[in-house]
Amino acid sequence: MQADQLLLKDFRNIPELDLSFHPHVNILYGQNAQGKTNLLEAVYFCATGRSHRTSYDKECIRYQQPEAFIKLLYTRRKQDTIELHLRRNGRKGVAFNKAPVRKIEDLFGCLSVIMFSPEDLSLIKNGPMQRRKFMDLEICQTDPVYLHTLKEYHRILKQRGQVLKQLNGFSFSYEESLLPWDQQLAEKGVRLIQMRARFIEKLADRTAKIHEKISHGTEHLDLSYEKNMEADVDMFLEKLKNTVQRDIILGSTQTGPHRDDIAMMINGQDVRSYGSQGQQRTTALSMKLAEMELMEEEIGTPPILLLDDVMSELDQDRQTHMIQYIERCQTLITCTGVEDSIRRLPVGARYLVENGTVVVKS
Repeated sequence: MQADQLLLKDFRNIPELDLSFHPHVNILYGQNAQGKTNLLEAVYFCATGRSHRTSYDKECIRYQQPEAFIKLLYTRRKQDTIELHLRRNGRKGVAFNKAPVRKIEDLFGCLSVIMFSPEDLSLIKNGPMQRRKFMDLEICQTDPVYLHTLKEYHRILKQRGQVLKQLNGFSFSYEESLLPWDQQLAEKGVRLIQMRARFIEKLADRTAKIHEKISHGTEHLDLSYEKNMEADVDMFLEKLKNTVQRDIILGSTQTGPHRDDIAMMINGQDVRSYGSQGQQRTTALSMKLAEMELMEEEIGTPPILLLDDVMSELDQDRQTHMIQYIERCQTLITCTGVEDSIRRLPVGARYLVENGTVVVKS
């Protein structure tokens, strides 16, 4: 998997850009707030149909401009093209090889990327929502069915929540008011649980091996899927019915995979709560590198690695392990300067980013 050429117009602070990438390591350097991350965001947008920084497309359009344009030419088995039009007052348009993409889920699997930013180093100590997002993004890139199921689950969950609020303070018939929603929610929820369980099982083995190497054999990391509900439709339905009064009082559904988590234990101790900062960073790095290995295995080629100012956050030992993976795939990496951690990389090309412009450096 290789990004060949990126074309932008009025995206973030970039008026216009036509940039060709090196097939190996690409260093994007410059001071903060100059547009380095915007370039990674544009590539990520092409892979997922959305930004990793905001839920609102209009925030990605340059100030006072009506729309933004992104086009990426990339090679997997052959050269393909993904184009996006972001409109301030309308829906975004997406095309793959000039053909309109009507559903965002149809875009997943066309281009595979792994994004690693300083925020990912907080994957461990942040709440369960961050870890669910980690699961969802990875599985969506290799299984389009998962994204469709996830969207349907959240649509039904939202509808059930609206019904719960309407029932508060009133008598009602469960069979008429909630059972139809609960049956759909249980069916979709069980599918999500099953797919997440398979993903965590495959990820856990790889993560443990990587973590053992980084910790020089002193630590064993065990990941496990912390399910809120078992993958059984009848049990799911029974739990929803038994807790309906609580859900009505709270105005939301408290049962289901939208409340799942990933348990992380180092030598038997919960790293989420009791791990040192070093252990938490090593765990996050191990998970991201394992994610990369797993994606490469499932799609048959290494994904594009997007590293947003993370090398400076890692000590020399962790940098060494990161570099081993960088050497295996095309990498786009941002930094404020070509510091020692960057000089260790097998650099293919350097680009200076200043105020939304990019200059190729020798």
